[in-house]
Amino acid sequence: MALFNLGTLGSTPVVKNNFNLNPSELTDVFQFKITSGKNINLSLTDISPGDNADIRLFKDANLNGVLDNFDRKVGLVSNQGSNHDDAINFKTSPGTFFVEVSPVNLASSGDLSYDLALSATEPSGTFPLSASFSNLLPKEFVLGNLSGDVTRTGNVNNQNTTDAYNFSLGSFEGVNIKLNGLSTDADIRLIRDLNNNRIVDAGEEIARSTNGGITSELISNINQSGNYFLQVTEFSGATNYNVTFDHFTTTFA
Repeated sequence: MALFNLGTLGSTPVVKNNFNLNPSELTDVFQFKITSGKNINLSLTDISPGDNADIRLFKDANLNGVLDNFDRKVGLVSNQGSNHDDAINFKTSPGTFFVEVSPVNLASSGDLSYDLALSATEPSGTFPLSASFSNLLPKEFVLGNLSGDVTRTGNVNNQNTTDAYNFSLGSFEGVNIKLNGLSTDADIRLIRDLNNNRIVDAGEEIARSTNGGITSELISNINQSGNYFLQVTEFSGATNYNVTFDHFTTTFA
């Protein structure tokens, strides 16, 4: 097991690219601490073709500075199949945490490569809202190129503060996006990752909708071709939701 101590995690993403697992080193563990209540955001991406890795988050429950069996009694796991992106977004109190990356299977070469990004943003419900949105962009739910209307259901809560939907628009295509079916407050924002670094950089947010309470959220008339990420984010407590991508055609490219 390889251990990497990242110190205190803040809102600026920590990025660890081109890390490798192999039969002689099957697990990487990243240790960090947060000094106040935060949303911890983890994004495991670019897993090598033919491979599958999971990501787990544990808190140092017995305060001994070591990831041990006591800590492993309670944790969060993201275990998407194949080499799909994995993500964890967790609202929590201060403490020391461990992120564990391990393979489900290795390709015939015996090596698995991956990229990992970590950040700790302000807790859900914090103003300004931009401080509490995740600034990482895993492709959790991949919709592909929109060619018709798409509706998805989901749930955000303290153990899953953000869901991220990835989609694209072609020439002469547009979309309206609606979030409804809420029992508590949730918000949406739309991002174009222009430099493809899977992080929300300045100028990459296209639009957001942050109505109060259980009022529906709406982002309208997105009509430029390209790749997009939509984030659905908890504001105040657990809620189920419906998100609808209303596809339409345009007269211009």
